[in-house]
Amino acid sequence: MQTLPLIIVVVYMAAMMFVGWLVGKKQINDSKDYMIAGRRMGLFMVAFSLSANNVGGGSTTGLAAKAFGDWGMSACWYVLAAAVAMIPLAYFAPKIRKTMAVTIPEVVGRRFGKLSCNFTAVLNVVSLFCLTSSQIFASGVVVSTLTGIPQNVALLIAGIVVILYTTFGGMIADQISDLVQFIIILVGLAIATPFVIHGAGGWDAISEALPPVQLSFTKIGWITIIGYIFNYFCTFLSGPEMVSRFATAKDEKTAQRASLLSGVLMAAMSLFPTILGIAALAVKDSLPDLAAGGANAMMEVTAAYSPQFIVGLVSAAIICATMSSADSNLLCMSTMVMNDLVFGNGYGKGMSEKRIIFVTRMLNVVFAIVAMSISMIGIDIVTMNTFAFGIRCAGPFAAYGLGLVVKKATKRAGIVSIITGTIGFVVWQILSEGGFLYGILPVVFGCAIGVITFFAVNAVELKMGVKPAPSAFIEK
Repeated sequence: MQTLPLIIVVVYMAAMMFVGWLVGKKQINDSKDYMIAGRRMGLFMVAFSLSANNVGGGSTTGLAAKAFGDWGMSACWYVLAAAVAMIPLAYFAPKIRKTMAVTIPEVVGRRFGKLSCNFTAVLNVVSLFCLTSSQIFASGVVVSTLTGIPQNVALLIAGIVVILYTTFGGMIADQISDLVQFIIILVGLAIATPFVIHGAGGWDAISEALPPVQLSFTKIGWITIIGYIFNYFCTFLSGPEMVSRFATAKDEKTAQRASLLSGVLMAAMSLFPTILGIAALAVKDSLPDLAAGGANAMMEVTAAYSPQFIVGLVSAAIICATMSSADSNLLCMSTMVMNDLVFGNGYGKGMSEKRIIFVTRMLNVVFAIVAMSISMIGIDIVTMNTFAFGIRCAGPFAAYGLGLVVKKATKRAGIVSIITGTIGFVVWQILSEGGFLYGILPVVFGCAIGVITFFAVNAVELKMGVKPAPSAFIEK
């Protein structure tokens, strides 16, 4: 048991839960405060929250494992591509804020009807279960490494902390903690990396121990890199936790600027987990507890070559990364169920604001328990995230994204694009067997099919005289 790192992590967890409790006590007055922070967040709050949610378990422990494995130094693109994708997303950010909606299914439903709203909500909820479980798994790995307790027990502990933290404070507490969390992630990894490099014998020693191809920034190839940029743009534009952040911005300009600033923040930290994974690969023979495939590469190499205080910072950083994503995923799930599947279908009429907040909190608890169960299966984090991003994105992407910018869009164009996009993703996922068939990611293929179908059906129906669907924006 590593005492000092464990103390640091426990103190951090306790502090975050206190923030959640305090905000829930003082700042949550109605369901809008709980779900979208009352639409009053400024530039830095939104930007850091976007960044913290993008940098989760897959972008820390998962990224280090990729660098340890087949990707080498080019693994940095797993996060750097996300940073690049924030640039075109900045075009859509003010439009997302302008809808004054709470969720993606709400906007899709405004334009293309209740069926499209329900289908989009179900796809997102299934996806968020997978994403939450991957974050709990990453947290459990840290707890297990620090304490030596069995991993499944550590997963239970991590899950319970996520439940308590998320249930307390809603979106306001989420964004306050995201600001703190991303700073800890960036500073913790930035401080740990030089210690690890020095402990491993210096960068020259690390380089000499590895094949030159492992140090190439483009080992995975430009087709894959470009594919990941498209992948992130698609998943961000139709990602509920991203859209919910833009919805919390105090105005449209804040949403746009936050997107650009978030890209800069993510780019700044993309190298650190990659270098830690590379260092672990170079000294793997001296790391007896290294898991197969390097799933715990970041923690093991840091624990081996850094002071315990630094190990504590990195542990807290990983917990930060996973918790910032897990709490957002849970909140988005419960919000969609209440906003789109319950109220959107005419149920829950007359429910008081206090009751809405209570039910939403209870849904967080139930969903977290299910996610904990999924996390115990032990599926690879990056694999889980890739599937989850695809299943929630490929179908709704065209209906939501184009629904914001194409004024003359017919109802059937949106509905059909959701169905064909989802089918396209699933088929390409099966054909590629978890890889990138012809260099095309399954989610990118699914989104492309959805976009093509959207425009094709829309062109035919407009020519036939079919009236356009209602606007995505509420008329003032």
